[in-house]
Amino acid sequence: MKIVAINGSPRTTRSITRQLAALVLEGAAEAGAETEMIDLCDLRVTPCTACEGCSINGICVFEDDLPTLVERMKDADGIVFASPVYIDNVSGQMKIFFDRLADAIHYQVLNGKYGCSVATTHTSGGDQVVAYQNHVLNYLGVITAGGVSVATGGIQEAVEAAEPDARVLGTKLAGAITDGFSAPEQDAEITGNREFFKDLVTENRDLRVEDYERWVRLGWIR
Repeated sequence: MKIVAINGSPRTTRSITRQLAALVLEGAAEAGAETEMIDLCDLRVTPCTACEGCSINGICVFEDDLPTLVERMKDADGIVFASPVYIDNVSGQMKIFFDRLADAIHYQVLNGKYGCSVATTHTSGGDQVVAYQNHVLNYLGVITAGGVSVATGGIQEAVEAAEPDARVLGTKLAGAITDGFSAPEQDAEITGNREFFKDLVTENRDLRVEDYERWVRLGWIR
C-alpha cells in the first residue's frame, strides 16, 4: 500500500501545509502504508493552453514533469492533495497542476484509488479549499476519506494542535485502501462524470484504441 501527498505550497519544505500533510502521512505509515511527499513546486508544470492536443493521443504538447507525476499517482493506492489558501482558493501552482489533469480526468486513469485533502490558511477558506481539492479527486475517479484544514492566525505552531486529527485522517485513508470505504454520494458523482466523459472516449476510439478498450473492459462503455 502506497500513499503519495502532493504539496502545492511554493514554500516547499518550509511550508506549514507540508507539515500538515506530513502528519497525515505519518498516520498512514503507522497503519502500514509506504508514503511519499512530492513538492509540486520542485517540478516543472506548464500552464494548460486548452489546445486539446492531449485528446488526440493522450500526450501533452508540453514536455515537462506532469506525465511523470501522473504516473507516480497511478502507481499509488492513495493520494493526498495539500494546498495553502491563497485568496480563497488553492495556490496558483496547484491550480495549474489541476488544469493539466484534464486528460487524466476525462479518461479516469485514477479510478479505484482513495484520497483526502488538507489546507492551511491564516483565517478563512480552509474548509472550502479542502472541499475543492476533494472535488478534484472525485473528478479523477478517486473516493475521498475526508480532510483537515487549519487556520493558523499567523502562528506556525498552530498546525501542531491539529496533529491528532491529521494522523487520524491518515489512518482512515489507509483503512479505506485496505478495507474499502463506502461513499454513496461520491460514487454517484463519479458515475455521473464517467457517463459524461463517455462520449469523448467513444468519439476518440480510433485515435486511442487502448484507452477505449479499457473503458469497454471495465463496463463503462457497452
